[in-house]
Amino acid sequence: MTTDLDTLLTALYVFCDDHLTPPERRRPGRRKKLSDAELLCLAVAQVLLGFPSQHHWLRFAYGRLGHLFPYLPHQPGYHKRLTAATPLIL
Repeated sequence: MTTDLDTLLTALYVFCDDHLTPPERRRPGRRKKLSDAELLCLAVAQVLLGFPSQHHWLRFAYGRLGHLFPYLPHQPGYHKRLTAATPLIL
C-alpha cells in the first residue's frame, strides 16, 4: 500500500509542478519551505484519501508521508497557505 501511495503522490506532484503552478518569480526574501506544487499535492491527497479534518490529515502526513516532503507545516500554517493558494486551486 505504501508503495502505491508514494507512486500516486509522486505522479500528482509532477503533474501539479508541470501544469498547475506558475513559474516562481524571483522576489526578495526567503524561499518558501513548501512549494506551491507540494502544497497542492498535499491538498489533493487529503481529498482523495478522505480526510475531512486538516488536523487528522497532517497527523497522517507526518507519520506516513514525511519521507516524501522535506517540510510539512503545522495546521495553522497549512491552513494559511491553502487559503492563499485558492487561485491556484480554482
